[in-house]
Order: sequence, then C-alpha cells, then structure tokens
Amino acid sequence: MSIQSSACPSGDERVQLFGLLLETNARLSRRLGLRLEETCELPLAWFEVLLQLRTSPDGRLKMNQVADAIVHSTGGTTRLVDRLEEAGLVERQLCPSDRRAIHVAITAQGNAKLDVALDVHLEYLEENLTSRLSETERGELATLLTKLNAAN
Repeated sequence: MSIQSSACPSGDERVQLFGLLLETNARLSRRLGLRLEETCELPLAWFEVLLQLRTSPDGRLKMNQVADAIVHSTGGTTRLVDRLEEAGLVERQLCPSDRRAIHVAITAQGNAKLDVALDVHLEYLEENLTSRLSETERGELATLLTKLNAAN
C-alpha cells in the first residue's frame, strides 16, 4: 500500500494548502519580528498590540479586546501589556462605563515608537510581499484571505 493512500491523508491537497498557509505566515512573521527587533528594539507582539490600539476608535481597547485582536490568551495578554506599560508605550485606564473593565491605551511614546516600526514594516512588506506579487495577484490574495477570515 502506498504511503500517499487514503489511509494516510498527509498528501491531501487540503492538508498541503493549510501547511503552505502556516509556513508562509510563520516565515513572514519570524523575519518581520527579527527586523523589528534589530531596527526598533520592538518585539513583534508589541508591534501588534500598538497597531491594534492605534487603529481602534479611541486609541484604546478593553483588555479582552486586545487578547482577541492579537489571538493571545487573556493571561498572556496581561503579561504582554505589563511589559508594554513598563516601557511607557501603553497605559491602563479605568473604563468610565464599566468600573470592572480596564482599557489599554497607546501613549504618545507608544505612537512615536509605532511610527518608526511602521516605516520598517512597510519596507519589509515591499521587499517580501508587494514586489513579489502583481497588483492583480495582491487583489486576489486579499479577496481570498478575507473570504477565509469571514468564514469564522
């Protein structure tokens, strides 16, 4: 019996496609993380939090919203926010409408650090994504990824 038979689905197109998505994401994320660390002294997870805060309506999110946005556990997010706060990049604020909730807000220092990191990020994207795909391919990729993300 062949190793690629139905009893061993590792050769299945679906398994291979998902593996390719994971591999691409891991490689791009790892290299971007290294670039941000080297040039900005900013870990990728910090960059992600700062970007989420910047793009939120008031420059702040509840702690659980941060966790959901960056796909971290709430405990992991709390530790991450602790480190960001120690670095002066974010601050915790009491939620005016819910005294039990805590907002995480980006600080002026966090915004300045993010501006530098975004320049590095855009350069990285040009080198590793934009320049490798045509405008049509980028549009198709965006459409397909949006479709996959909307499914859940």
